[in-house]
Amino acid sequence: MVKPTRVTNAIRSLRESAGLTQADLAGRIGVTRQTLIAIEQGKYSPTLELAFQISRVFGVGLDDVFQYPEA
Repeated sequence: MVKPTRVTNAIRSLRESAGLTQADLAGRIGVTRQTLIAIEQGKYSPTLELAFQISRVFGVGLDDVFQYPEA
């Protein structure tokens, strides 16, 4: 069983604001749509490299895309 991550993200809202579909964003960052869905839903944490790629697509910093609770 996969343990959900504590990392939350704003990928869906950023993606929708940019007018991108899940397939569009997945193609731009080189993952499958299913992988992107898992990241959006907090079921999977992306690698640091992938996190940077996602933030660069939207032209924002990592903290604008991903959040991690303090405690």
